[in-house]
Amino acid sequence: MTKSQRLFEIYRTGLVILIALLLSLVIILLVSDVPGEAMKLFLTGPLDSLRHFGNVLEMMVPLLFTGLAISVMFSASQFNLGAEGAFFFGAIGAAFIAVNWNLPPVIHPMVAILWGGIIGSVFCGIPGFLKIKWGSSELVSSLMFNYIAYFFGLYLINYFLRDVNAGAMVSYPFAESAKLIRIIPKTRVHFGLIIAALAVVFTAVFLHRTRWGYRIIVIGRNIRFAKYAGINTDRAILLSQVLGGFIAGAGGSIEVLGLYRRFTWQLLPGYGWTGIIVAILARNNPIYIPVAAFFLAYMRIGADIMSRSTDMPNEFVAIIQGLIIILIAASSFLAKQRHKMVVKEAML
Repeated sequence: MTKSQRLFEIYRTGLVILIALLLSLVIILLVSDVPGEAMKLFLTGPLDSLRHFGNVLEMMVPLLFTGLAISVMFSASQFNLGAEGAFFFGAIGAAFIAVNWNLPPVIHPMVAILWGGIIGSVFCGIPGFLKIKWGSSELVSSLMFNYIAYFFGLYLINYFLRDVNAGAMVSYPFAESAKLIRIIPKTRVHFGLIIAALAVVFTAVFLHRTRWGYRIIVIGRNIRFAKYAGINTDRAILLSQVLGGFIAGAGGSIEVLGLYRRFTWQLLPGYGWTGIIVAILARNNPIYIPVAAFFLAYMRIGADIMSRSTDMPNEFVAIIQGLIIILIAASSFLAKQRHKMVVKEAML
C-alpha cells in the first residue's frame, strides 16, 4: 500500500467516524428531553475530571490487547473470533496463579500474565490447527470455542477457586504480590497501560520488520501468491493465531490483576467483540490500534456519564459502533474518489 493510499484510508476512516458521530447527535436531538446537556456530557464528560479521564485509560487497556490480538489474526486473513474466550480464559489462568502461588511482587504478576498468555495462545491456536488439518472454518470453530471457554472457566472457578465464604461465585482474594501497581494517583490506571504500549511496539515491529510478520501479511493479501513464492502458509497461519491468542490471554490477565482483588466475572466481558471494531478502525495496523482503542473507550465512558445524568441510555454507544462498522464495511463508500486517486498515481 502506497503512502497516498494509506492517507486515503485514514481520511476515509476519519470521515466514517465523523458521520457516525453526527448521526448520533441527531438521534440525541430527537430522543432526549435535554439534548444540549446530553451532548455536552457525552462529548466532554470524560475530560471534566482526572477520575473520568482515568476511566478512559482503564477501559483503553483491554481494548488495546484485544484489538492487537484481532489485528494479528486478521492480518493473515484468518477470521478467528476467539479473542473473547482467550481473554476470559487467560484471566482465569492468571487468577489461579494469583491465588495459589507465593512469589516476589515483581515476578508474581509476570508469571501470572505469561501463564494467561500461554493459555490464550493454545485457545486461539486450536481453531487455526483445525483449519490447517481438516479445513474447518476458523470463524465457526472459534466462535463456538468462546462458549467452551466461558462455561469451562466458570466450572473451574466454582469447583477449584471459589471462596465459599464470599456469598457469590468469586475466587479467593489475589495475593498482594500479584497485583499490578497504580501509576496515576487518584485513579485506577495501572502498570498494564505501559505493558500495552510495549505490546503495540512489539506487534508493529513483528509484523512489519520481521520475515515471519512479512509472511503473515503476504498470506493475508494473497495466499495463492504466498504459496507460489514458497511460503509455508500453514505454519505462518498457525503462528498468527497463536500470537494473537497470547496477546488476548495476556490482556485478560492484566485486566484482572490491575483492576480486581479477586476474579468476579460472571459473564464474558465483551472486550474481544469490541476488539474486532478496534482492529477494523485501525485497518489491522498495530500503530493505529491505540488511537482506535482510545476513541472507543472515550465514547463508552462519555455514554456512561451521559446515561447517569440524563434520559439517554448507556447502550447509545452501540448505535455509534454499528454505524461505524456499516460504513467501513461498505466497500463502495468513497470508491469513486479512491479510483480517481489510483488513476492519477498511475499517470504520473
